[in-house]
Amino acid sequence: MTGAPERGAAGGAAPRGPASLRRVVVPAEHGSWAFLGEPILLGLLVAPSAAGFLLASAAFAGFLARRPLRIVVSDRRSKERFPRTAVAERAFLFFALVGAAALGGAFCLARGPVLVALAAAAPLGAVALGLDLDRRSREAAAEVTAALALGSVSTAIALAAGWPAAPAFALWGVLAARAVPTITYVRARLRLDKGHPARVSGAVALHLPAVAAVAGLAAAGLTSWLAMIAIAILAARAAYGLSPARPRLTTLQLGLSEVGFGLATVLSVWLGRVSRF
Repeated sequence: MTGAPERGAAGGAAPRGPASLRRVVVPAEHGSWAFLGEPILLGLLVAPSAAGFLLASAAFAGFLARRPLRIVVSDRRSKERFPRTAVAERAFLFFALVGAAALGGAFCLARGPVLVALAAAAPLGAVALGLDLDRRSREAAAEVTAALALGSVSTAIALAAGWPAAPAFALWGVLAARAVPTITYVRARLRLDKGHPARVSGAVALHLPAVAAVAGLAAAGLTSWLAMIAIAILAARAAYGLSPARPRLTTLQLGLSEVGFGLATVLSVWLGRVSRF
């Protein structure tokens, strides 16, 4: 449609013109990169293998295919076609093919039932994708289901390396204990820093069952006590970060600090396995 403004993936207006591949592919939700990177890093640290690397590549390709798919679906629903539409179609096809090829290679090389982890994550992924395509990716339900689905990558990588099911799924459990309370904390922190009311007690209290769950996994020998300590530190961070004594942080500063906490959690699980503590 000549002269019509091109709308952004979230529905905002943008001028027509050459479509940027970066804007078509790179997700706008910066926190989603951490929830992809943490399970990939954890899986490859504790259970490196060729099949695991291919699974990580497939997960990354699927992650990058999400935004182009959302653009294509959005434009088709509106029955309009923009310069970005063709770019998004080609980008989605490319990442879908790369992901399928990597996944096929992983299945061929895997020494364990990778499909079990992927099947367990499929319902969560379907809910997250449905909300995303409905332009509701910033809702708490979308963030939680997406983070939980991505956490399965660590379990799939471990299974591909021949791990038993119990410790492999324990990796997912630790990442879930990290992700769900963190999402609640960050959402509450952002509201407080903007001067809006937030459910502080609920955000802090949600960390307690997370600590207890990881402690149970450690007691059963399925993860390390260092992992439990890392989750306990996250609980302390939430209590302080939502208190009146908290320092003032920009959104970028808060995001970077959470990347640091996520990396520390991953390294704690890995170091605990190496040191057997």
